[in-house]
Amino acid sequence: MTPSNTQTYLAKGTTASGFRADRTVVLIIDPVNDFLSEGGAAWDLTKSTVKKNDVVGSLRRVIDGAHERAVPVLFAPMAYTEEDYADEQLQRRTAINRIMFERRMFLAGSWGADFHPDLRPSDADIVLEPHKGTDVAETDLLEHLERLGTTHVVICGMTANLCCESTGRHLAEHGFDVTYLSDAIGAESLPAYEASIHLNYPLIGNAVLEVDELLVALDEGAQQQAPQAGDTVYGSDRGKIGTIDEIVPASADNAGHLLVKRGVILDRDIYIPIDAVTRRAGESVVINVPKLVVGKMPWDEPPSPADVTAKQGPAAAQVEHLYGSRSPSGAPAA
Repeated sequence: MTPSNTQTYLAKGTTASGFRADRTVVLIIDPVNDFLSEGGAAWDLTKSTVKKNDVVGSLRRVIDGAHERAVPVLFAPMAYTEEDYADEQLQRRTAINRIMFERRMFLAGSWGADFHPDLRPSDADIVLEPHKGTDVAETDLLEHLERLGTTHVVICGMTANLCCESTGRHLAEHGFDVTYLSDAIGAESLPAYEASIHLNYPLIGNAVLEVDELLVALDEGAQQQAPQAGDTVYGSDRGKIGTIDEIVPASADNAGHLLVKRGVILDRDIYIPIDAVTRRAGESVVINVPKLVVGKMPWDEPPSPADVTAKQGPAAAQVEHLYGSRSPSGAPAA
């Protein structure tokens, strides 16, 4: 796995705006009774968003769709034993640990910690070691992703602003391309769900999709479909930006880009770099910038190769002092 001090993007060098089934996994976080079943220890908190999104039905569709397309499915449950509390005192570590302790959530071997009856893993699926906090990457997840040659991780399950968000952040920092499925995720409250889906995921991941969009993208990913003129462009927050008027390939004078002309949504023409496109599903294209931020991007003119080079910054060998006045060790600059 990539060392923690080396920043990378594992899917670098690829040109397809989609998913390769052999490099993608679906990660189902905490699909268990305490969250998803009436009578579960957290059902009074989660039932509003679970019912609103039909999270159980949506998770079943993405699991079946992944199986049909030979995409690995990884299940990431939680389980706590006496030793976690009596010896390790995890109930003192964080607020969410305290809440889970007091409400007797995810007790190992209990009905509450078991998988929802409609979401039981198959023999071919991978069940991870239990996570004890909000970050599934602190289990054996990374080892499985490396073994499978994964570059793209699709996250769904429970809960939006805790385990799903924390795990996505960690995976993105490790170079994985992260997608969230908005209709297959629930939370302990509607505000927590809305903040995650509309504000946080579009920035810490590369896209927020719905299950049906993912399945179309998986099908088209194998064909490596490129954006087409007339496609509709959406931000990473699923906000509609506009329609592609022209696709300009890279040349000596131009960096490759999409032209989206001003209209009802945009007050000016914008020139979107081709490598900002992360997904294409049907005639929908997703870029890795939220609609809410697109108006702040310096995309008023066709980008040139010189523009791209300037944005890359200096080569490491040209940097005498990384932070200008101090080195990373904290010693004063000479």
